[in-house]
Amino acid sequence: VQLQASGGGLVQIGGTLRLSCAASRSIFWFNDMGWYRQAPEKQRELVARITIGGTTKYADSVKGRFTISRDNAKNTVYLQMNSLNVEDTAVYYCNTDPSRIGYWGQGTLVTVSS
Repeated sequence: VQLQASGGGLVQIGGTLRLSCAASRSIFWFNDMGWYRQAPEKQRELVARITIGGTTKYADSVKGRFTISRDNAKNTVYLQMNSLNVEDTAVYYCNTDPSRIGYWGQGTLVTVSS
């Protein structure tokens, strides 16, 4: 079962995007969820996580700019990204936290242009 992220695109510096990721109920209801990203020639990193109960944590690089949330009724996790900068350019993925190999989807590309 792959988790498919959506909502990426091309945006200018300072712009905003909202990513979405829908999961099956069996995955969503029993797992903490995370948003990950992989920039060109860099390792994949966890940028935001949210527990089943709604507690959030962020990487220092996105703290104050990104907001992760989850809609339990829709089995969907979101990533609101504000004040985007060039360093945020990456493919973004959602997965459980900790991640599971079989859940990696193709991700959604976010490109921030100067």
